[in-house]
Amino acid sequence: MRVFVADHPLIAHKLTVLRDTQTTQPTFRALTEELVTLLAYEATREVSVSPVTIQTPVTQATGVRLSHPRPLVVPILRAGLGMLEGMVTLLPTAEVGFLGMVRNEETLQPVTYAERLPDDLSDRTCFVLDPMLATGGSLAAAIQFLFDRGAQDVTAICILAAPEGLDALEKATAGRHVKLVLGAVDERLNEHGYIVPGLGDAGDRLYGTID
Repeated sequence: MRVFVADHPLIAHKLTVLRDTQTTQPTFRALTEELVTLLAYEATREVSVSPVTIQTPVTQATGVRLSHPRPLVVPILRAGLGMLEGMVTLLPTAEVGFLGMVRNEETLQPVTYAERLPDDLSDRTCFVLDPMLATGGSLAAAIQFLFDRGAQDVTAICILAAPEGLDALEKATAGRHVKLVLGAVDERLNEHGYIVPGLGDAGDRLYGTID
């Protein structure tokens, strides 16, 4: 597993505002989208392209276009949905699939409750969106889901990660072609499986608490 941790003052600034409990929900959503667009720039560095010849106002020129089939973006519901617009802003021609996963708060293990993905991903570049890499269970399960459908190259984008989650994901994806792009790596997990210092529950801060 290859890990890239962003080192940019704009990313650090936006992360600081996201962490702040005083940040309003609309601002949190907007900053999440902006932050993901910045992270997506690095995540798409190796996206598959094909050469193409075009006509400029002056002469012919050789360039590149995204290869077919188009890249697939897969947000893990529900919190990953808040990252989607930021991703497709940079990659507007990508197709979008969905994976619904929830963490069992007693066992901390992921449970899949919905999926909408192509049956065959063998020729697809896949991007998984999940704001928080905490225990690593949900993201590892999502990545395995894609590999089970034939994916060979998966890039995951997370805003924050805990060291425990990084270790767990590396073990779970051993031997696979996986890249992980992060906004930051935090200190640790607490006894409830939440990232410290973190930013709280990303889903609740994006969409509110559902009782």
